[in-house]
Amino acid sequence: MRWENLTEGPAGPAALFGADAVVTRTIDTPEFRGITFHEVRARSIVNRVPGASRMPFEWTVNPYRGCSHACVYCFARKTHSYLDLDTGLGFDSQIVVKTNAPDLLRRELAAPRWTGAHIAMGTNVDCYQRAEGRYRLMPGIIEALRDRANPFSILTKGTLILRDLPLLREAAEVTEVGISVSVGFTDAALWRTVEPGTPSPAARLNAVRTLTDAGIECGVLMAPVIPFLGDSPAQLRDTVRAVAESGATSVTPLVLHLRPGAREWFKAWLGEHHPHLVERYERMYAGGAYAPTWYQRMITRQVHELAAEFGIGPARRGAARRIPEPEGPDGPVPAGATQLTLL
Repeated sequence: MRWENLTEGPAGPAALFGADAVVTRTIDTPEFRGITFHEVRARSIVNRVPGASRMPFEWTVNPYRGCSHACVYCFARKTHSYLDLDTGLGFDSQIVVKTNAPDLLRRELAAPRWTGAHIAMGTNVDCYQRAEGRYRLMPGIIEALRDRANPFSILTKGTLILRDLPLLREAAEVTEVGISVSVGFTDAALWRTVEPGTPSPAARLNAVRTLTDAGIECGVLMAPVIPFLGDSPAQLRDTVRAVAESGATSVTPLVLHLRPGAREWFKAWLGEHHPHLVERYERMYAGGAYAPTWYQRMITRQVHELAAEFGIGPARRGAARRIPEPEGPDGPVPAGATQLTLL
């Protein structure tokens, strides 16, 4: 493995961690069998999002690299190649853990240059993947953000977020907190093959209900909508209905995108499980990482209509109100509207 690209030495002050700060552990317990942890001491933890990114936020915190959720479509797979780690099975089983993340975040938030900008988490790999059950980095991270009243958001497929519910409620009392749970579909057979390391969609939606019942507004990122496998009218209807029944305050559809790294792994999976779809995918994604605009608009329109039918929106009756109301460019989002934002 080539750690020197990201360690002290020729890279100088831009290095992410010291060469003597990498400890590799293999833990032979049922929940971690086959997973190797590379414990590092990071040199920085608050990362600026590249200007060319489509993301609606500027700063992120990522305490892990690699993800045992093993989603075959995960766009973050490419980042493992920076360490000469495999972007397929290696991404699923070689997890880099920034063990000093909470202390480092506390220090960076206290720096005079930090102005208290919104910080997004879970936007690269899931901060509530299985590793978090062992390393418990998120409680310290949330405490640091709470103590500085720094706004933040979390996107996750992990039900482990419920462990930190008391901290999230405390943070929501002093700053803006946005929570989104990712549920792209409710089809159990599809889930088992494309997201084998995640809690079931039903378990994730139960977590949404628990969060909203506790006073934490929680939206659902309906992602990814997978062409030809999870996009039929019946599947979309079943998913939006389940999202509505969970008490989610919003639903945001996002069609599958296939960046380099993820594209190759997904194509190999598709060839094994659905070989009849390979040619259709080659045509659909011939223009790059994203599905054609007409297709994205079609899915968004269908989800909009279903959301309106099932009454999902920021003003849905019974929704939690602890976190301030979201605002659009022209002021508060109208009652009954479907808020289509990433987080």
